[in-house]
Amino acid sequence: MTTLQSQLIEDEGYRQFPYKDTVGKLTIGIGRNLDDVGITRNEALIMLSNDIEKVRYALTEKLSFFKTLTPSRQDALINMGFNMGVTKLLTFKKTLMYLSIGDYESASNECLKSVWATQVGDRAKRIAKVLQFGS
Repeated sequence: MTTLQSQLIEDEGYRQFPYKDTVGKLTIGIGRNLDDVGITRNEALIMLSNDIEKVRYALTEKLSFFKTLTPSRQDALINMGFNMGVTKLLTFKKTLMYLSIGDYESASNECLKSVWATQVGDRAKRIAKVLQFGS
C-alpha cells in the first residue's frame, strides 16, 4: 500500500455499504462517488469474479456433492446462488436432492416449479436445461 493510499483511507474511511456523503452523493468503499463516477466495466468484472468465487466456496462448503457435478452444472447452481443468494438456494431441497443422486431430469423439473423460475423466466429455463443435460 502506498503512502497516498494510506492517507486516503484515513481521510475517507472505508464503508462496505453505500451511504450519502456530506454533500448527498451516493458513496461506497473508500470515497467512491457512485453518483458522478460510478464504476468501470473492469471494476464490475472484478466484483463479479469475487462474487462468483464467494458463491462457489459457499456451495462447496454446504453441498457435499457439489464438486462431483460437471462444471456446467456447478455453474448453473452458482448462477442460481448468485441471483437469489445461497441461503435461498439451499431451500430448493428437492432440486438439490435429485442433483445429489444424479437424477438430473427431476432436478430440472423441480427447479422449474419454483416461484423463482416464474420470476426470472428464460434464465430459469436455461439453467434447468443445463441441470438436466449438463451443458
